[in-house]
Amino acid sequence: MIIFFEKLSLIIYHETLVFCRFFLYWMSCGSASQGTNADSLVSTDTIPTDTIPTADTISLIAVGDIMFGSNFPDASHLPPNDGKDLLKDFDSTLKDADITFGNSEGVFLDAGGQSKGIGPNVYSFREPTRYAQLFVDYGFDLISLANNHVADFGNTGIQSTVATMNRLGLDFAGLENYPTTIITVRNKKIGLAAFAPHNGCIQMNDMAAAIASVRNLKKECDIVIVSFHGGAEGRNATHVPKRTEIFFKQNRGNVYDFAHKMIDAGADVVILEVTLNDAQEAPLRALPGEFVSVEYSNSL
Repeated sequence: MIIFFEKLSLIIYHETLVFCRFFLYWMSCGSASQGTNADSLVSTDTIPTDTIPTADTISLIAVGDIMFGSNFPDASHLPPNDGKDLLKDFDSTLKDADITFGNSEGVFLDAGGQSKGIGPNVYSFREPTRYAQLFVDYGFDLISLANNHVADFGNTGIQSTVATMNRLGLDFAGLENYPTTIITVRNKKIGLAAFAPHNGCIQMNDMAAAIASVRNLKKECDIVIVSFHGGAEGRNATHVPKRTEIFFKQNRGNVYDFAHKMIDAGADVVILEVTLNDAQEAPLRALPGEFVSVEYSNSL
């Protein structure tokens, strides 16, 4: 079985041939509203299609953190045209794969919930529930909810997010009651396990439990994808240090060690979502970074 990724480098690991050419775009609401042309961002370096036996190929497009706009603390943080134009330049690309994956960063909640706090480095993302329809409209098949914003509004936000995803028929993973999900593509079972070192998520720092989860998923699936949201962030975190990273006094895990252990447990593809890291020495991994994000701090 061959898995074909849109866009990055060629990696061979175990018995699975993986074309990792990842779809790396950094996009904000502001740039989208100013008429960003996707053609200027897309790499023209592509794998010749005649080298890929399409009858035995599953293609995967993976993008990073997605936050369509927040109604907290007020509606001024929502995008123009109610977000309908955010992904329009990427429509054909996102749909040009058997599987499209993204990390949904924030909660889908129309009102209420208790924000996690106020301050210059505190970000609470509360997206209107109608915005989740964008995942359906643009062809997303697998969603990770494991990240540092899924508990921004406590259990109220998590429950509303789960209800919204289920109502739309979206397949997701990474929460305490929803650790994994399985879809069928080209008669193959594809499993997703998602992890993060944050409240409400399946914990990447509980290595024994993570390994057991991936091993069990592998027993049910032909291909297992592991997604995790870990490591330090920001301008001082530009390389993978091969050690445990502490960020704002929180243990963000050892992403290098975690990636290796997930592969050893049976993962065929490992995706790390975090900003500004260097993937050169971590096998079978890509770093999609921010894809769509409207960010601000909750300082008053």
